[in-house]
Amino acid sequence: MARQREFVFRTWGGKRLGAGRKPAHGRAGVPHVVRANHRAAHPVHITLRARAGLPPFRERAVFAEMRRSIASASQSRFRVVEFSVQDNHVHLVVEAHDKRTLTRGVQGLAIRLARAVNRMLSARGPVWGDRYHARELRTPREVRNAIVYVLMNARKHGARLGSGIDAFSSAPWFEGFAKKIVVPPDPAPVLNARTWLGSVGWRRRGLVRLDERPRAPS
Repeated sequence: MARQREFVFRTWGGKRLGAGRKPAHGRAGVPHVVRANHRAAHPVHITLRARAGLPPFRERAVFAEMRRSIASASQSRFRVVEFSVQDNHVHLVVEAHDKRTLTRGVQGLAIRLARAVNRMLSARGPVWGDRYHARELRTPREVRNAIVYVLMNARKHGARLGSGIDAFSSAPWFEGFAKKIVVPPDPAPVLNARTWLGSVGWRRRGLVRLDERPRAPS
């Protein structure tokens, strides 16, 4: 009697193990979904993460070019109000008139920064490993936490800031420290906040101490 053969049926479609875009830096990437609407009254915390294999951004020559790019990205409807550059990512607090202005402003800034990095490294190709992450800041506490997170982010990554001021950030020009600091003579690479939350509201939660450590803005 002939032995009955067993057939294995293949399935097509659906989620496959290992399919899809790989996470950048061993973490889940930013979901490719429609971004939420944006209100002009809310500052936004932006994070840009570099692809693997690039030299550290906190090399002085590389940072100097990146700082110039950040300074040139602001305009009346899109403003960078704080930032810090880490070895493989950049944090910013920005303000924008509307969702479209926010999207175009961040995308334009990302392009400027990528060109600056490639120019300094005499390289070509992508600099960012994922689309940018954006978090709307809706309360004074959220804005203050985000400012501390951005300006003191080097501490999160093990850097020692003896003076409390990270030279690879907008902290040298920051006017919200509890202790008065000496401001550099160079023009500030950021603009003053124009939203109530970014200029007045967050201060009601207390000025920033030089010894503070970052925590997730919440």
